[in-house]
Amino acid sequence: MDKLKMHSPDLSQDNIAKIRELFPGCVTEARDEATGKLRLAVDFDQLRQELSDSIVDGTQERYRLDWPGKREALALANAPIAKSLRPTLDESSQFEQTENIFIEGDNLEALKLLQETYLGKIKMIYIDPPYNTGNDFIYDDDFSEDTEAFLQRSNQMDESRNRLVANTNANGRFHSDWISMIYSRIKLAKNLLANDGVIFISIDDVEVDNLCKVCDEIFGAENRIGLITAVSNLKGRSDDKYYATAHNYLLAYQKKNFISLGVPLPDEYLKEYQETTPDGRRYRLQGLRKRGDSAKRIDRPKMHYPFYVNPLDNSVSLQKSEQHSIEVLPLLSDGEDGRWRWGRETSAERISELCARTVGANKRYDIFQIDYAEGENGEKRIKPKTVWSGNGFANETGSLELKSLFGKKFFDTPKPIGLIKYCLQHATHNNDLVLDFFAGSSTTAHAVMQLNSEDGGRRKFIMVQLPEPCDEKSDAFKAGYGSIADISKERIRRAGQKILESDCHPDWNRDVGFRVLKVDTSNMKDIYYRPDELSQGDLLEAVDNVKPDRTPEDLLFQVLVDWGVDLTLPIRRETLQDKTVFFVDDNALVACFDTGVTEELVKELAKHEPLRVVFRDNGFASDAVKINVEQIFRQLSPSTEVRSL
Repeated sequence: MDKLKMHSPDLSQDNIAKIRELFPGCVTEARDEATGKLRLAVDFDQLRQELSDSIVDGTQERYRLDWPGKREALALANAPIAKSLRPTLDESSQFEQTENIFIEGDNLEALKLLQETYLGKIKMIYIDPPYNTGNDFIYDDDFSEDTEAFLQRSNQMDESRNRLVANTNANGRFHSDWISMIYSRIKLAKNLLANDGVIFISIDDVEVDNLCKVCDEIFGAENRIGLITAVSNLKGRSDDKYYATAHNYLLAYQKKNFISLGVPLPDEYLKEYQETTPDGRRYRLQGLRKRGDSAKRIDRPKMHYPFYVNPLDNSVSLQKSEQHSIEVLPLLSDGEDGRWRWGRETSAERISELCARTVGANKRYDIFQIDYAEGENGEKRIKPKTVWSGNGFANETGSLELKSLFGKKFFDTPKPIGLIKYCLQHATHNNDLVLDFFAGSSTTAHAVMQLNSEDGGRRKFIMVQLPEPCDEKSDAFKAGYGSIADISKERIRRAGQKILESDCHPDWNRDVGFRVLKVDTSNMKDIYYRPDELSQGDLLEAVDNVKPDRTPEDLLFQVLVDWGVDLTLPIRRETLQDKTVFFVDDNALVACFDTGVTEELVKELAKHEPLRVVFRDNGFASDAVKINVEQIFRQLSPSTEVRSL
């Protein structure tokens, strides 16, 4: 019976496997110097031969982004960790029913633990990372340790390390440390994005250039779809030295083929829609003749062609007839031949959107597009502009929103709900999954719930926040909140309750809950990962390889992570033959971590025909039962995958 690996995927091995698909002769096996085990390795001499026409070697000049610590940041992103996500039911809300997740812990570790479960499944990522102003904190990704120390830290010995360090201007690696921190996290986040997914990153002037270069390297410069200016301070910061800064940036990258859904027509645009159809639809008329640059016939000769007008009802046609008898050509104000905005094929397809009106003193006919304020489904949507301005995008609004929930100002510049909602409106469908791994006060979770309540959507969120301690002098600490994560979770609870008390869309499922999962050391003892180091004194320890303080729920969630099973699936706990058995989404996974499992219980579980089943390695009543497990499932449920831990 195969054992679960119980650690995050080794991304470097995954990358080598991809190379092997293209160049099988360039991948071999080599012994890992640290562990002594055989691993896939690249024969770079052979690969160079395969790519001899395009190799860039040595000091040859090339276009690339480099900084001290880049190699280490890449290695850190690829290295596996043996950590777990431990469920915390008493801090969760609606644990059994909710499809939302709140992960408390280091976001680099959280991203690694999510790699298999949510690979290619996230539609939208929004993050508001530290801006590296010299006054904030960044994650302390310590590269100055040997392999053995790294294995101990990543697998077992994550004692209370300080994960945040001040990054002041005096630091000789001021920019490099920040880039290393953000690079490894965005690289992992890209794996989670769906092919039509998009990531939005808030940033200011200090690191915007470096962030663009980092994302260009990770996503490809061709996948940068926007550098948006968001007016975050309506008055501007008057204490700035040269200019009163009034904006931040929002950098947007697609994974591959993102399609914007557009945003609702802003209220200030509606005043332009002055005309009304007999059935009450508001509209405006937009001239079809091209104006401004390249408006002449010689600029686009094929877009100069005639329309024909029916003077009785002002309808238009591309074909002359007895009813449509008046020819109209695009003419400039000086009488020179102009051109239309649409080609003939487009005009033929959208002829119902066109009409004629007389203009000028000579009452000459011209052609107009009928632009409705409401679409066929009742809502007109337009492309978002590259400047987002208004109260809904201002940090001051974010502060007031948070204060309205808590009664006090706990954050200086929390992002406003309107900013995230605007992203959600044009980037997500109703059932999409949204991730924020710099959650802060969980504005993103608030925005997801708010938008769902308005349009009946079932968007789900995953928030990740480090339990960064609150300053003991802060209002938050005095109010009883020990960490930023505590404030973040409480905000979701309060925001959800407030939303439920307001008018909600009848189709909304009213999911304002969240499962709290905390990043922790592995549930397995050290001997599980390094059995080759077993000594005689460890023999008794090897009888049970699970740490004594871990619960069955802890083990279940590490199995879900290891097997890549959705962490929000419904979980049912039953007692069968005096043993506790977990059913995840009925038969997606069945788990029993009790000891003394008998052949009769195994047969009963096999009758459920689960997709996967897992037992404790030492959980069987006898060696004979353990040996027979796979045979029993082959007979009664041959499609079931059987594992142990």
